[in-house]
Amino acid sequence: MATPERMLICCQSFRAAGSPKGICHKQTEGFLQYIEEEALDRGLDALVIATTCLKQCESGPVMVIQPENWWYKGVNSEEAIDAILDSLEDGEPCEEYLMES
Repeated sequence: MATPERMLICCQSFRAAGSPKGICHKQTEGFLQYIEEEALDRGLDALVIATTCLKQCESGPVMVIQPENWWYKGVNSEEAIDAILDSLEDGEPCEEYLMES
């Protein structure tokens, strides 16, 4: 199996002590499944990954696209996900949800 072209990393607030404290896990019901289905439907060569806390709780839910290193904030709706994936297909970051560095 070849390695994917991209990783879509989605914060799920997992923390070392096992106690989620952020908001990402609270606002992302069905989030991972929707991203996975959309990536497949669009033919994107991407792996969707649930990750530990990304330490950006004030901006959550957070999604990161690698290797581009695009960090997105407020990704809590199908509309946000669609906009981000649309931009990814165009090869550009989605300015509306992009976190400032």
